[in-house]
Amino acid sequence: MRKNFIPAALIFVLVIGALLTGCGGGTAPETESQDVAKTGTLEFRANGEDFIRQGFVSKDGWALAFDHVYVTLADVTAYQASPPYDPDKGGDVQAKVKVSLPGTHTVDLAEGDENAPPILVGEVKDAPAGHYNAISWKMIKAPEGPAEGYALVIIGKAEKEGRTIDFNIKFDQQYAFTGGEYVGDQRKGILEENGTADLEMTFHFDHIFGDAETPADDELNVGALGFEPFAALAENGKVDADTAALKARLSPADYQKLEEVLPTLGHVGEGHCHCEAI
Repeated sequence: MRKNFIPAALIFVLVIGALLTGCGGGTAPETESQDVAKTGTLEFRANGEDFIRQGFVSKDGWALAFDHVYVTLADVTAYQASPPYDPDKGGDVQAKVKVSLPGTHTVDLAEGDENAPPILVGEVKDAPAGHYNAISWKMIKAPEGPAEGYALVIIGKAEKEGRTIDFNIKFDQQYAFTGGEYVGDQRKGILEENGTADLEMTFHFDHIFGDAETPADDELNVGALGFEPFAALAENGKVDADTAALKARLSPADYQKLEEVLPTLGHVGEGHCHCEAI
């Protein structure tokens, strides 16, 4: 009796056809799985602290009030640094993720009332989520506007023992600051998906003028210039001086002290920054 059989080649064809055919009789569509990047909004802020918003008394007894404090910022960049950045060691930030704020920005740290929040310099939307634990920026000469030609302009009024001096002090020194994680009452830079986080560039003006509420022998006041050397330059109740005038008219020791404290202005909250003159 003859046995029926199916050739091996035909079996192969039938098996392959079954594998390629879906239940509906057609070819199953190809699908691709793509990871959607998690992003949010990263804000960059500049803060002159209550020293600028509310005024303070210098180490040598001058009550200072500020009308405008213009600072010009460029190349502002946030990093998800790994390892964490150490400003004492300096060098470049090592990070796989970084976000830059385009443009040059002149801001007035004295803007608003005494309870105003830190100034919003700008924001980057669709920034990758994660912990931004380092920031760098440059303080450069303003290309235009009220601070044109200067990196820092401090305008205000000083009073002591019945004497009043209006001051307009302008600095053209340019610096690059790099700081690690913000140091303060709360952590900053932790950006969640669809959320908003901020980073802060903090400026400590008590490093220039000192602080009467801090002990006289504290490192801050020992290094600070105070206001008295500026007051000595007043003519008709006004001090209007730029870097060149300060260098020419301050004593060599006072000008050297000023040169030494200016690079210490930039902070991240209370955290120090590495600084280089540019």
